[in-house]
Amino acid sequence: MTGVSSFRSKLVRVTLGASAGLLAGFTALAVAELVAGLVRPAAGPVTVVGGAVIDRTPAAVKDFAIRAFGENDKTVLRLGILAVLALVALALGTLALSHRRAGAAGVLLFGIVGATAALGRPDSTGTGDALPSLAGALAGALVLYVLASRAVPVPAPADGGAGGGWNRRGFLTAAGVTVVAAASAGGLGRFFTGRRARGAVASREALVLPAPASPAPALPAGVRLKVPGITPFTTPASRFYRVDTALTVPKVDAGTWRLRIHGEGVTRPRTYTLDQLLARPLIERDITLTCVSNEVGGPYVGNARWLGVPLADLLEEAGVLPPSRGGRADQLVARSVDGMTLGSPVEDLMDGRDAMLAVGMNGEPLPFEHGFPVRMLVPGLYGYVSACKWITGIELTAFDAYDPYWVRRGWAREAPVKTQSRIDTPKPFARPAAGTVVVAGVAWAQRRGVTRVQIRVDDGPWRDADLAARAGVDTWRQWSYRWDATPGGHTLAVRATDGTGRVQTERRTRTVPDGASGRHGVFVTVT
Repeated sequence: MTGVSSFRSKLVRVTLGASAGLLAGFTALAVAELVAGLVRPAAGPVTVVGGAVIDRTPAAVKDFAIRAFGENDKTVLRLGILAVLALVALALGTLALSHRRAGAAGVLLFGIVGATAALGRPDSTGTGDALPSLAGALAGALVLYVLASRAVPVPAPADGGAGGGWNRRGFLTAAGVTVVAAASAGGLGRFFTGRRARGAVASREALVLPAPASPAPALPAGVRLKVPGITPFTTPASRFYRVDTALTVPKVDAGTWRLRIHGEGVTRPRTYTLDQLLARPLIERDITLTCVSNEVGGPYVGNARWLGVPLADLLEEAGVLPPSRGGRADQLVARSVDGMTLGSPVEDLMDGRDAMLAVGMNGEPLPFEHGFPVRMLVPGLYGYVSACKWITGIELTAFDAYDPYWVRRGWAREAPVKTQSRIDTPKPFARPAAGTVVVAGVAWAQRRGVTRVQIRVDDGPWRDADLAARAGVDTWRQWSYRWDATPGGHTLAVRATDGTGRVQTERRTRTVPDGASGRHGVFVTVT
């Protein structure tokens, strides 16, 4: 019986310690969320630590995360951080039963880590960003100390009668108070954060986009193929890919947003409000965007109708000249409200293409996840060097003088989009019936256009597919091929030819450092 009693005592001790640690961690996060809601939501410890993890993750690992988890990569990271914090909380809670001060000190140490990460973020606004992590850690340390002091054995009576055990009532009372207080703090934090965001949401809802001075050319008949399973010519905003490093989507109030243009070769620095941009002549264009993390046949490409201000006009008004005309800067560094930096070649931005600061997408103001109120986009360049979302600053400099975020992590400085094509239907491992099977998909080669798409079945000859009408050199092009399918297993491959006459290479490369190459193929079994 003594052994059983000892085991039960240890089990109760471990349970109380683990509970104390988890409650302390919950309190720390809740109080941190409250303070972040009052100070700056982006300074919350999970957000800043997650950002620091992303910044220090090798490019190959980020590439794997995007391939493995897609647009859920940030959710996985958040869950991973919370899981690590939970394990640490369990360990500190157990430690605190024997060494209350050491356990509390461990919680404070994590607060210091969070504060350091907050102050080191590129979008840090100053020492106030450290307050959420520090306040949360202080609250968590206090809770752990108090709960550990309640989780102590009750001495047995001196006369040897019944008694002893653990002070469960005292612990449960303190735990209950902790849960109520922490939940209240967390609720208040979400309220304050939501109140900050409501102003941004209201500013977007109130925004009326002006008519473009230069509307998008009418789409020709036949630009959209009626093939089940093919990707639509225009990608709805809700289905447009999102790849960025923001753990929390920035909610920027359109009324307070500003854009500053300055730097090398800028003789007339400018600062614009959104109203000032909207008052300018706007252009509307159908443009396909592609992420450099898109694998061959991958989903990170989309086509939308964009409304925006021609970027070249803004640069010329600021006195900027391209290098070919004696300009002093060859790189434009775009800065986002979350501290992201992207570098684009000035020559490309001013060569006549429809580079713009976009304010609208498919006839609506930009969604928050796609950069509201203003984002940059440049046809023909991968997004990591051109498509800055939530843009707030433009600095002219030289490639030799400054390396933007992704260049510092091993990606190429310049990254024109490569010619690619994709089979949308049939899907990999599909089992179509023998007979006529329509193979269809999309192909893109921004700034060059697609002039030919070919299909090969197994090791047979390349056959020309039927192309949809061309909308322009900056959009993708749908294609289809009627295949006389025979029973058995078959491999279908696709390749495109761009407007320069260059055929899509079969040489397979990964996405790092300047985009994937190779030909997409699918295996199907015809029944």
